[in-house]
Amino acid sequence: MFDTDDPAFLADPYPAFAEARAHGPVHRHQGLGCAVAVSHAAASAVLRHRGLGRIWSDAEPAERFASFNLLHRNSLLENEPPAHTRLRRLVSGAFARGHVERLRPRIEELADGMVDGLAARIHREGSADLLEHLAGPLPVAVIGELLDVPAADRPRLVPWSNAIVRMYEYGLPEESRRMAEEAAAEFAGYVRSLASARRARPGDDLVSHLLAADLTEDEVVATAVLLFMAGHEATVNVIGNGVHALLGAREQWQRLVDDPALLPVAVEELIRFDSPLQLFERTATVDVEIEGFAVRRGERIAALLGAAARDPAVFAEPDLLDVARQPNAHLGFGGGIHYCVGAPLARVEIAAAVGALTSRLPGLRPAGAPERRPEFVIRGFRTLPVSL
Repeated sequence: MFDTDDPAFLADPYPAFAEARAHGPVHRHQGLGCAVAVSHAAASAVLRHRGLGRIWSDAEPAERFASFNLLHRNSLLENEPPAHTRLRRLVSGAFARGHVERLRPRIEELADGMVDGLAARIHREGSADLLEHLAGPLPVAVIGELLDVPAADRPRLVPWSNAIVRMYEYGLPEESRRMAEEAAAEFAGYVRSLASARRARPGDDLVSHLLAADLTEDEVVATAVLLFMAGHEATVNVIGNGVHALLGAREQWQRLVDDPALLPVAVEELIRFDSPLQLFERTATVDVEIEGFAVRRGERIAALLGAAARDPAVFAEPDLLDVARQPNAHLGFGGGIHYCVGAPLARVEIAAAVGALTSRLPGLRPAGAPERRPEFVIRGFRTLPVSL
């Protein structure tokens, strides 16, 4: 079974996933301490089986992780029915007030401006980091607009998010755990102050709509933080991973340059091809069976989304990038009752970023080796240098 600390595996986990899949759809992984589903059918079953849930367990010792635990205990992602049903209905109702369509022109405007800035930097210096100038700042700006966070405050949110999501990795050093709690406390405190201001003067933003949706203050805070973390981490890494893949498959990049109408289909392929979230856990609330593998009550099982996305039983030539691939039954946004509530917004952001690049910088090229993040669960790059 693969070693999640092996740099060669982190650089390209897909051959190891294929080898594991060849020996069966589900395996026990000693290093992760749980079973892992590596076929598309098994991963899909893990995400959808109602005998498997998101059962939150506080980070321990609980007294040292009060803010981190509060955020997750009140999160839509970490609850099951009936609590999840109520939260999902209220959050979806607030999200459904036209926020995605309201923001679409602004997202496209932001992406165009950032790509122009990227081009200017390349012309001045010969190359530039696509993560620094587009993939990173775009989702921050979009979620900042969604929540109506003052522009001067938005850079503060990224280090908080980065520190908190590191807690989802395995075998994290104690210092990183301490930093995650510190970030959770600061992020929660900031959103509380934002909520207080919106309670006094409501606006046409998601925080105001969440406050009007009969959520508790802790639920408003947890929802806003979750939306930022999930929206930022996923979108940054789909754009980074996706552009890296496109620039390595030049004919696919050229297809998008020549035919922008392919963009909506291409977005789904970029999510599939190099998933920004590789693993998503569930806990058995009763004894269940996944593709013949027994999972006892209380045991954990993870859907390996990256492995499912390369399953040849579902995707023809799965290791090839195909921007016109249809159908595309990837699991990148999850499945079942925990399907990503922000998926429509993420799709608009990814399409805007890739569309701006292919239309405004058709001659974009890699400029040296990118630096990959050394984590397994959240897959992405630290740097992605590009030139013209």
